[in-house]
Amino acid sequence: MRIRATVAAVSGALALSALAVPGAHADGSAGRRADITTVREAVHAASGKTEFTGSTGDDDEAYKLDLTFSNVKVNSGKPIVVGTTHRVSVPVTFSVKHAASVDITADDFLLDLELYHGDFHETVDYLYGDDIPFCTVTSSTAATCKATIDVFPQYGDLRNEEAGTWRAAGVAIALNGIDPLDEDADWSKVGYTDQGALATTKVQRYSKLTVNAAPEPVTKGRTVTVTGLLSRANWDTGTYTGYTAQPVQLQFRKKNSDTYRTLKTVKSDSKGNLKTTTTATVDGYYRYSFAGTSTTPAVNATGDYVDVK
Repeated sequence: MRIRATVAAVSGALALSALAVPGAHADGSAGRRADITTVREAVHAASGKTEFTGSTGDDDEAYKLDLTFSNVKVNSGKPIVVGTTHRVSVPVTFSVKHAASVDITADDFLLDLELYHGDFHETVDYLYGDDIPFCTVTSSTAATCKATIDVFPQYGDLRNEEAGTWRAAGVAIALNGIDPLDEDADWSKVGYTDQGALATTKVQRYSKLTVNAAPEPVTKGRTVTVTGLLSRANWDTGTYTGYTAQPVQLQFRKKNSDTYRTLKTVKSDSKGNLKTTTTATVDGYYRYSFAGTSTTPAVNATGDYVDVK
């Protein structure tokens, strides 16, 4: 997994009416991410605390920036489902409120929202956006923002053990003309705040489900054998592997019906395989249906048609 920290800038002119803030710093986003990593490490190292609480008056400590995050929504409240090869881009919206003395339009003001797994002030596992958030300044002390979290499973962004609950965190930095790479930087002039547990979301391993009903056609009253495979993304190997010991429903719908009914529940074996039998009665479609878990989304197999003679 890549150790990830993120940063973005809010630019534009303050106005009492709503004003869309352009992504003017997109080309410099990589450098700004480096800046926020540098500042975050320096701030926590100087304070001697895992949680930043503000300067005690020493020149090597940043002051507490008067800014808060709220109204965070990740992926419109839906789980983030990630496979093995394709980037997943997730919409995020949030609001910020700040003191009138905080200039969020300054060129060296850094702001972003990210996802983290584990303890906020100890974790190194972050997911962030490749692009800078777009903010709308709504007053001299408030703004609303839209961002995107980008997940790249093919580059090791996720491990299997990280499937489940992730949380949102915000970070804001007012550099106020201070170069974070300067060994003699006066950190007391830098404003900093971070805020964890702003929202929760599920990051899940993409699931697949197959079905095959045989023989086709079949004589009425004879046995139909239904096999299948329940698998899910293995982020550690970049492949799909069987999801074992999971209850899966065998369902059937008649030829001219739109409704499936459950015939029985089958448990996947040690390789994710499914197998059961049923009696042929009328023409129709057989499928397996998996209800999902906290780490893996629900999935239905495409129905397999059986002609009954």
